[in-house]
Amino acid sequence: MNEMELKYGCNPNQKPARVFMKNGDLPFQVLNGKPGYINLLDAMNSWQLVRELKEATGLPAAASFKHVSPAGAAVAVPLSETLQKAYFVEGVELSPIATAYIRARGADRMSSYGDFVALSDECDAQTASFLQREVSDGIIAPSYSDAALEILKTKRKGTYLVLQMDPDYKPEPIETKQVFGITFEQQRNEIAITEDCLKEIPTQNKDLPAAAKRDLLIALITLKYTQSNSVCYAKDGQAIGIGAGQQSRVHCTRLAGSKADIWYLRQAPQVLALPFREDVRRPDRDNAIDVYVGPEYRDLLDGDNWKRVFTEKPPVFTEEEKQAWLATQAGVALGSDAFFPFGDNIERARKSGVAYVAQAGGSIRDDNVIETCDKYNMTMAMTHIRLFHH
Repeated sequence: MNEMELKYGCNPNQKPARVFMKNGDLPFQVLNGKPGYINLLDAMNSWQLVRELKEATGLPAAASFKHVSPAGAAVAVPLSETLQKAYFVEGVELSPIATAYIRARGADRMSSYGDFVALSDECDAQTASFLQREVSDGIIAPSYSDAALEILKTKRKGTYLVLQMDPDYKPEPIETKQVFGITFEQQRNEIAITEDCLKEIPTQNKDLPAAAKRDLLIALITLKYTQSNSVCYAKDGQAIGIGAGQQSRVHCTRLAGSKADIWYLRQAPQVLALPFREDVRRPDRDNAIDVYVGPEYRDLLDGDNWKRVFTEKPPVFTEEEKQAWLATQAGVALGSDAFFPFGDNIERARKSGVAYVAQAGGSIRDDNVIETCDKYNMTMAMTHIRLFHH
């Protein structure tokens, strides 16, 4: 099949809508549900992301997409006991692909609400069972076990979108799109993100251990499929904060840094010990945690509001306690889709435990950025690769 009619485009008033191939058949099959225009944009971008993560690291990869940018991306690195608790999979023996998706979803659970899922490897029954409990719109993977497919077909009253991607599909080297009736054409961004792009290190500290290289590659490949301007913090085999689509780079760094901070605050002992009621739904629990660790905590704790989610009123997580916990964060990697124009980005990154940086370089203020990294003994690689994505 080389054409598929869609219900509508980005919005209900945008009809007719379709996807089609000029040459050959569509490289995916619909195994369940009916795809929408944005579903397929998410699917095609997220598939490229997980495919490249798998190629770069050799590990199964997963992504959680919302509105054509990743909310999270990760590879199959085993979870620590703390992360098992934070991701609510304590004591569960996880398959590699389930581990990758649980990490990807755990990066920013609020943004992952109603996500589109991408897996680099076959979706197994365990991953499908985990997805069955989450609010999600669809999934793309190269294959599905029989048990996984049966589970997914029951989700959303049988309408959950399941796409099977042809892993051997290779697109044409030239891509086009139309804006306001004008056709734009360019060569596809096929640049490979490998450890070779991390060799030029102008900072005094040149230490770049294997785990940091892996995390920098994850950050950079994630940025390749994130709406620009964009910045990504990564640690332990996963993105932990993604700032997408900001006009100012330092705003990207601040946005992504605030998400990375929330990710780490969710692991604080007082957060892991929150006394949730057994009947609280997952989205309500996730929202409560984000409010509890944020500046609007009074919305949750004042009056009787806490009774909706907790069995007893938890103590306030004070600003002093939060800052003390955040000060223990270390070893974080930071990637940028273009150069950092000023050292203020590094100043903000330091507050979220960044020790390793990868950025394009080429700013007239590179010396200021390098000096700021040296001030905090960070290791920074100049990749000379810009990764704008629109």
